Amino acid sequence: MATKNRTGETCQDGAPGVEQYVVKDPERFALNLARMVEEAGKAAAAWAGPRERGERRDTVAEPVSDMVKTFSRLSEYWLSDPARALDAQTRLFSGYMDVWARAVARAAGSAEAEPAAEGKPDKRFADPEWGRNAFFDFLRQTYLVTAQWARDLVEHAEGLDEHTRHKAGFYVKQLSEAISPSNFILTNPELFRETVASDGENLVRGMRMLAEDISAGGGELKLRQTDYARFAVGKNIAVTPGKVVARSALAEIIQYAPATETVLKRPLLICPPWINKFYILDLNPEKSFIRWAVEQGHTVFVISWVNPDERHGRMGWDDYIRDGVEFALETVEQETGERQVNAIGYCVGGTLLAVALALMAREGDTRIASATLFTTQVDFTHAGDLKVFVDEEQLQTIERAMRDKGYLEGNKMATAFNMLRAGDLIWPYMVNNYLRGRAPVPFDLLYWNADSTRMAAANHSYYLRNCYLDNAIVKGEAVLRGAPVSLADVTIPVYNLAAREDHIAPARSVFEGCRFFGGEVEYVMAGSGHIAGVVNPPAAGKYQHWTNGRPVGRFEDWLEKATETPGSWWPHWHAWIERQDDARVPARQPATRLTPLADAPGEYVTVRV
Repeated sequence: MATKNRTGETCQDGAPGVEQYVVKDPERFALNLARMVEEAGKAAAAWAGPRERGERRDTVAEPVSDMVKTFSRLSEYWLSDPARALDAQTRLFSGYMDVWARAVARAAGSAEAEPAAEGKPDKRFADPEWGRNAFFDFLRQTYLVTAQWARDLVEHAEGLDEHTRHKAGFYVKQLSEAISPSNFILTNPELFRETVASDGENLVRGMRMLAEDISAGGGELKLRQTDYARFAVGKNIAVTPGKVVARSALAEIIQYAPATETVLKRPLLICPPWINKFYILDLNPEKSFIRWAVEQGHTVFVISWVNPDERHGRMGWDDYIRDGVEFALETVEQETGERQVNAIGYCVGGTLLAVALALMAREGDTRIASATLFTTQVDFTHAGDLKVFVDEEQLQTIERAMRDKGYLEGNKMATAFNMLRAGDLIWPYMVNNYLRGRAPVPFDLLYWNADSTRMAAANHSYYLRNCYLDNAIVKGEAVLRGAPVSLADVTIPVYNLAAREDHIAPARSVFEGCRFFGGEVEYVMAGSGHIAGVVNPPAAGKYQHWTNGRPVGRFEDWLEKATETPGSWWPHWHAWIERQDDARVPARQPATRLTPLADAPGEYVTVRV
């Protein structure tokens, strides 16, 4: 039954009226606004100080310039033909008229005022007031119509090259998510209510956290995604026992203590990405792939990459293979006496491992007997949204930025990765932290995500140019030690794991890369994404994985015929490893032959930026 509240607004019985948006204590509210301005001044000072001292130089113009150029090319298509421009304007106007007509019908009490179901629920608009309150419903519908219209402009723009279209779609998505009414106090009913209910204290807390986070970023916003004080590497993260048994200029080699009386004869060497730190595979005892592998009887060695500084600026992939992968292989042999190992590479660590295998095959080096690749690309034709950031002009900008210091600052890559999922990793935290004034909850994965690393200049440039720009690896044009390498020379067994919802190494991209290897490849697709698809312990009972033997033909055909198995892929992988060689020997304690340099997780991993 509809009733009138004391403000005269029609609402359903029990539904709150507009009084919830009225300030109850104007004096206290005004005082808090003054305090908010004071805290905002501290945030501004934290931003300006490093610039005034010459410690930080803004480069925001370059990415903004690329976005403007991209949108200019998109605009050229729609504005070059008056009829086409009119059609685009008419479609937008028609969408707005539909929203307005529903709003008018709703005000008149028409049952036809509600729009059709919009598909997958949008968590930004979960609060009931987005649908119950006519004003907020109008804002939401207008925003959704505008965002869809902008996406359609990109999709239907003919004559754009694929890279420009990809960039335009990505930038439209970023802007659409940024201007969502859910991101602003006056246009978000939940934020509005909280601000009124607390008389603006949430804004004071939010501006205080903003100032703290800009200070923590040295003049740039270091977006707080979790409670960092609740975690410490080596204390409640990365706690699997082991020893650092060797150290080079680029890597520490960690050997983990056994958990079984016997172990597989072949040791297991893990080559993680250097873009983030290795302990994604050792977050805590329940999630740790490293601990689980040890418990299955693997003698696990891990490469812990250095967090580079100016000393590492000229170190490229030749160096990372020599002082990382090959140095680790030498360490394993010295410590265990075993020449052959099973190797794992994760993400860009897997790409490095793949080209290292091609180089080793060319040189007759057979120390790696089997290779496992976690969410690894070697063919970058369908490499996802990271390709947006890579073209010749943008690469030259990145290389200029790296030239002075010899590295790319860690926050640059962290921001790029967060932008790939801005709706999950940026805007919810902007709203929660700085508008609601709430500290984020503790979450070990997001602690790891924020523990960013620098990129050595030569290494990063080689990666971007040979992989994303030129796709040189699968063309046989990637040069190592003075000559090209070919994946066709890699004839050892390969276990190639993809993740169905991966936004960094798309499952199709991983699948396409399988055909370039010269030996048997077992392609497996896990549920979830780049991290959760990999870090999925069997005990959790989450997600699923798909198997279908050799990856031949079209990805869609392979997937249609694949067998879906509930739960983690880890046992399937372990069974595959044992099929290669299941011989066992007595358990090996770490640092039996080599002098231990430190307890795991070592020293390199603790260097923060």
